[in-house]
Amino acid sequence: MAETENKDPAPGNDAEADAKKSNAAAKPAPQGGAFGWIVLAVVLIGAGILVYAGGAYLSGQKVASGAKTTKSSGVPAIGGPFTLTDHNGNEVTERSFRGKYMLVFFGYTFCPDVCPTTLTDVSTALDILGVEGEKIVPVFISVDPARDTPEHLKEYATYFHPRLVALTGTPKQVAATAKAYRVYYAKAKSEGSDPNDYLMDHSSVIYLMGPDGKFQQHFSHGTDGEAMAKRIRELLS
Repeated sequence: MAETENKDPAPGNDAEADAKKSNAAAKPAPQGGAFGWIVLAVVLIGAGILVYAGGAYLSGQKVASGAKTTKSSGVPAIGGPFTLTDHNGNEVTERSFRGKYMLVFFGYTFCPDVCPTTLTDVSTALDILGVEGEKIVPVFISVDPARDTPEHLKEYATYFHPRLVALTGTPKQVAATAKAYRVYYAKAKSEGSDPNDYLMDHSSVIYLMGPDGKFQQHFSHGTDGEAMAKRIRELLS
């Protein structure tokens, strides 16, 4: 069996190596080495300052940008473009009411109590306002286009204010308009055997829209005509 070769250095080589190390340690360090470390430290400190300043600038830019994009006027996004049919069979859009205020209410003619009560309150408010009320168009939008045809709406409108404009449309048109005004509605389950005998669940808020078509004020269900007229007069003055 071959034996492993001994790699240990000879004794004379150790003494020579120790002497070389001692001579190297005794030599003074070059003057340029200390200066180099100082320059390196200055460079590193300067780089750190630049990084910090750059980060602060970008952070400030983000804050400023965020403030700009999240700025809000506080007015809810209610209303918008729509195309419907009035109780006379004419096509009507939001542009048809430009220059006039609108009191908008969503409901349906087969509504047992909420709708007729609300439309009565709207009519009372307009009567109280008198001449000032002529600046306002009461608008009734049906959420039941299957039964509320223009002919049926025309008869229904005669029970309320003479300037009442009743609107209907295709299911798609009505859905788009309700979405623009953030109005909820849904067909309730029929109680009887007649498929046309059903109720509609729907929001019961009245919206006052400005002459430019933008939201001005809302009135909750139960606001009577006198209170409504008082608030509208304040907004018109």
